[in-house]
Amino acid sequence: MQQQDIRYCRKCVMPETKPDLRIDEEGVCNACRSYENRKVVDWDRRKIEFLAMIERYSSKDGSNYDCMIPVSGGKDSTYQVLKLLELGFNPLCVTATTCQLSEIGRRNIENLKKLGVDYVEITINPNVRAKINRIGLRQVGDISWPEHLTIFTIPPRLAVQFGVPLLIWGENSQNEYGGPASDAENNVLTRRWLEEFGGLIGMRVTDLIGQDGLEAKDLIQFTYPSDEDLARVGVTGVFLGYYFPWDGYQNALVAQAYGFETLPTAIEGSLVNYFKYLKFGFCRVTDLACLHLRRGRLTRDQAIAIVKQRDGKFPWIYLGYPIQDVLKQIDMDLEEFIRICDRFTNKKLFKCDSRGNLIKDHHGNLTKINDDNVG
Repeated sequence: MQQQDIRYCRKCVMPETKPDLRIDEEGVCNACRSYENRKVVDWDRRKIEFLAMIERYSSKDGSNYDCMIPVSGGKDSTYQVLKLLELGFNPLCVTATTCQLSEIGRRNIENLKKLGVDYVEITINPNVRAKINRIGLRQVGDISWPEHLTIFTIPPRLAVQFGVPLLIWGENSQNEYGGPASDAENNVLTRRWLEEFGGLIGMRVTDLIGQDGLEAKDLIQFTYPSDEDLARVGVTGVFLGYYFPWDGYQNALVAQAYGFETLPTAIEGSLVNYFKYLKFGFCRVTDLACLHLRRGRLTRDQAIAIVKQRDGKFPWIYLGYPIQDVLKQIDMDLEEFIRICDRFTNKKLFKCDSRGNLIKDHHGNLTKINDDNVG
């Protein structure tokens, strides 16, 4: 298998292997270009646009909610709630629960509620979820496929049921992390956006029917509302980051001032991010380094050092749990997991021996063919 050096953006440390990322003739990626364009945005005008829009959708007599905010209890969704309350609106907050919510995660959810909002939490049937986690890992290399999908399907479903047409999402990931220009500038989350960028990664909900005994009735919360239901209620979803300058670090500082807790130590590994690394040669550490670098909080050399030290480590521990314990929940052993990892690894990006086998250190970590992050 022919290998070739990975090209990196000369301003940040994002590799060209990121899906939908484009590096222009000057060696700069479209995520950096999007950030540069923020300097010419009239943010005062966009705030006025946002206020006018939400005023159109808000409940005039107080008989319903003004909008709905999908929340996780994290720094960004806490900031979203604070921003809408600051502007004088009454949101309904909605959570599609994760497989395992840590103690600090639950405290952050409780803290978010105490900001002064009504809150609805939907929990997927854990038996169904375990089956789909296993299918997702085996077929598309994503153990959290249910989580990545339901965060985009459950809020619109509840918007239809509650008759609340306006959904307030956070940042547009295509703008923050790089993607097609037309979607980077988009302020509305549509069905097409969900299908292209919202976590399906090639597996449709209907593909699950018949696998491991799954039936259509098991997949209700995984299914996006019909176009007819969306039109009847007039459901639309907008990105708050289009109307107000978005900065995850600043969001965290604001959230912390209102009781949000951060983890005392860095997460040692993530199954989701690890597969992202295997497929594309980068994961969350690179994402965060790029965000800080564009905002002047890191130099490029510092970002390179951080990425080399922390990106793509084998996830022996995740949120304090040994990987064997996590895999046990989906009836999988470590040996099968490693075989799946190897199957999804892009061998063009990682060093192999003369027989084409991946070279790993004694911790199970891979080595990129070039990781100097220099374009």
